[in-house]
Amino acid sequence: MTISLSKPAVGQRVRDQLFAPITEDELGRKVLRQVDELVELGDKSQHPSAELEILTEASAELSGFGVLEPLLANQKIEEVWINGADEVRFAVNGKSFKADIRLPHDALENLVFRLLRHSSRRVDRMHPFADATLADGSRVHVVIPPVTAHSWIVNIRKFPPKTRSLGDLVQLGMVTQSQATELAAAMRDGANLLISGATHTGKTTLLSALLGELPPQQRVISIEETHELRLANPDWVAMQGRNGGFGEAEEIDLRRLVREALRMRPEYLVVGEVRGAEALELMLAMNSGIPCAGTIHAKSAAAAISKLQLLPTLAQANIDAGFISAAVREVLDVVVHIRSAGELRRIQEILWLKR
Repeated sequence: MTISLSKPAVGQRVRDQLFAPITEDELGRKVLRQVDELVELGDKSQHPSAELEILTEASAELSGFGVLEPLLANQKIEEVWINGADEVRFAVNGKSFKADIRLPHDALENLVFRLLRHSSRRVDRMHPFADATLADGSRVHVVIPPVTAHSWIVNIRKFPPKTRSLGDLVQLGMVTQSQATELAAAMRDGANLLISGATHTGKTTLLSALLGELPPQQRVISIEETHELRLANPDWVAMQGRNGGFGEAEEIDLRRLVREALRMRPEYLVVGEVRGAEALELMLAMNSGIPCAGTIHAKSAAAAISKLQLLPTLAQANIDAGFISAAVREVLDVVVHIRSAGELRRIQEILWLKR
């Protein structure tokens, strides 16, 4: 007797149905339908808005970020951070507020895993730090015990839903019209540019706007620890580093990415934040004739230059300080320093090293 194997037997088909993989969206829809049925079977006098509230909360837990979803959806909120179960805070226009939210430890751990899932990152006692990016571009930083004393700590840095142009920054008062004209011309001329300032002063926002002034046919390659730049440039390649220590995956630092980028025909090379040994590779790229830009944490334009002269020594301790100092001033064209005064962020200084 011959048995045809062209179609699965009934039993196999039943097993396939029982154990068929289900997507997250399908699971969410099934659970929401169940919630809807339970609400319908409940108190008939319940106001329709209560049903909507229950469904919204269930949806946020299934496909979003739970109790944080309203904060993350609010475009006025710049940053959200969690200091523990009873302390969820957020910032609007540089001012801090406490949210009326309580997150039990188990819920906080579950939330962290969902925040890291998009970037395939994780945290545990051996790897207590994690940097990740959400689907909308927001940056997530997580620190857990034993580095922190008790609770898991989370920071979520949000970014504007669209890239602001240089003209937008003029309207906001961050840049004057004369400064915008001057810097746009510098970008088109291939200037090597560094943007300095303290945390949350708008360095990345200004860098994105300036890169938007480049000719559309110019190839831009950006390098970051986590993706933060949001460019509208047609020919743009974005790369980010990777921490080591998870399985067999090797660490990929920014120095490595700069070297890789040089093999990718860059016409403008960008390091989102210069803060380590990658400064040496960036200087060498500038010296090779490739226009470069980046941001750096510093209290003034002069301090930014001093820091850029120091950072290459992290790559090679025996580098002559006099050589580095001369090299920085040889290759760097301009430093733009931003300062934040309350809710207002603006360019405080444009320091030209070569004119």
